Amino acid sequence: MEVIKNIISDYRLTIPDIIYTDIIEIIILAFLIYHVVNWIKKTRAWTLVKGLAVIMLFWVISIIFQLNVVTWLISNTIDVGIIAVLIVFQPELRKALEQLGKKNIVRSILVFDDSKEERFSDNTLNEIIRATFELARNKTGALVVIEEEIPLNEFESSGIPIDSILSSELLINIFEKNTPLHDGAVIVRGNRIVAATCYLPLSDNILLSKELGTRHRAGIGISEMTDSLTIIVSEETGKVSIAREGKLIRNIDGDYLRAKLIDTQKKAMDTKQRLKFWKGRLKNERKVD
Repeated sequence: MEVIKNIISDYRLTIPDIIYTDIIEIIILAFLIYHVVNWIKKTRAWTLVKGLAVIMLFWVISIIFQLNVVTWLISNTIDVGIIAVLIVFQPELRKALEQLGKKNIVRSILVFDDSKEERFSDNTLNEIIRATFELARNKTGALVVIEEEIPLNEFESSGIPIDSILSSELLINIFEKNTPLHDGAVIVRGNRIVAATCYLPLSDNILLSKELGTRHRAGIGISEMTDSLTIIVSEETGKVSIAREGKLIRNIDGDYLRAKLIDTQKKAMDTKQRLKFWKGRLKNERKVD
């Protein structure tokens, strides 16, 4: 017993003295961490962070179970990985620094509401389908990107802001030939068209058919980088296709498109219910405390 008492006395916990500079440091670090995480969630870096979390989990497991080869491999690739991340995400990092210079700091500290608009209603779903097949009937090329969990802010900024309630008439008018907004993609968020004439990354998949044009390659490209659902109307054939997760499904009909849009709605509702559940739990925990 005496030995145990000596060990406890040697390693007893003490509360350090806190001065005003420590409080300032905590506030600054909290502010920076919050905005870094918030920025990561709004870019493609969020997917990368989840991948890094998996690698770190394997690293911890390899240390616990003394898997020396795995530990050595991960430890020696971390430095190279950090440099690779900086190179790959250089445009996003530059944009984040530019936004930091323009940001209202006081407002950023006080406002922490990051609620997201509902995905889209049944009326919006019907309007999208109606516009898509009206454009297809007239052989008017179109590219409509429907945002899901991964935000499309960086692609939205490349186009012209619209911020209007989605309607079939508006979509058809945007893609009408020889109009200022017809070239490029339309981005849909919730029940609104947020931007038109947006530039999308082209897929560099060498296995794609050579008969696919720029519009289809752009639709596949954005689906490779995000979880968005992209609707493509061919100007040459009037056929409708959709792109998702880097895959192109061609020559679809209205029923198939409706089914895919309904799946997107259900995913949004499930996510919203989970968020409400966790928010409710947090509120209840606070009340209990």
